[in-house]
Amino acid sequence: MSQTRLNDSGRYLQRLGFDTPPAPTLETLRQLQRRHTAEFPFETLSTLLGQPVPIDLESVERKVFEQGRGGYCYELNQLFLALLLELGFEARGITGRVVMNAPEGAWPARTHRLSLVTLDGVRYTTDVGFGGMVPTAPLLLDSRDTQATPHEPYRIEAHPDGYLLRACVADEWRPMYLFDLQRQEDIDYTVGNWYVSNHPESPFMGRLMVARTGDGLRKTLNGNSYALHRIGEQSERRTITDADELIDLLENEFGLRVPPRELLRPAVVGLL
Repeated sequence: MSQTRLNDSGRYLQRLGFDTPPAPTLETLRQLQRRHTAEFPFETLSTLLGQPVPIDLESVERKVFEQGRGGYCYELNQLFLALLLELGFEARGITGRVVMNAPEGAWPARTHRLSLVTLDGVRYTTDVGFGGMVPTAPLLLDSRDTQATPHEPYRIEAHPDGYLLRACVADEWRPMYLFDLQRQEDIDYTVGNWYVSNHPESPFMGRLMVARTGDGLRKTLNGNSYALHRIGEQSERRTITDADELIDLLENEFGLRVPPRELLRPAVVGLL
């Protein structure tokens, strides 16, 4: 039987700044989501290296807490949902289709995992695994208004097949992902994760994508292109042309404990 509860929620909460379990309130959810995106990086080192990406809870805990890594949506949002449930939130996993940077009208595979939380009858989406544009606050599902977060504003639009999340980037409302509230089981996540981590047409295969938030900023790495985005300011960008410099960046700017350099360097060289 697969593990359904965290092995060590105390360790998890301490990483998020809580000495004791907080009450399952909206303010707690806001703090958890903001701190999570700053503490646990989104990263695709495993798919860059062609390694398996197990998403059972025990494996994800080991990767994040013992190996010093981050992960992508099937890992980070799986971990986050387990924490929310342990704290007493009414929450469940849902899925969506990423349309960011896709052609208008695109209908890509259902490969994004997020969560739905209900507080006093009010529904919110919460997401800690959407890379460089991860929302840093829970969003009201049933509001069509612009919603402020500690970073960019977002809005959720009604869509014929559910909902569409948009973010305001450079004064433009850009589509992020389509999603619905269809019931999901472990097998649904297994299928989606297999596509993301194995299929040759997966956008994650052989690519390095890393992201982490901070107060008023986002750090992103796409291949060898590093960017520091400060809210309300011009982004700082630079291209990394040295493999060891890129690995240092992973350690120092994103806080990752990277795989052995002799394993990682050949894959990184291919990105330069």
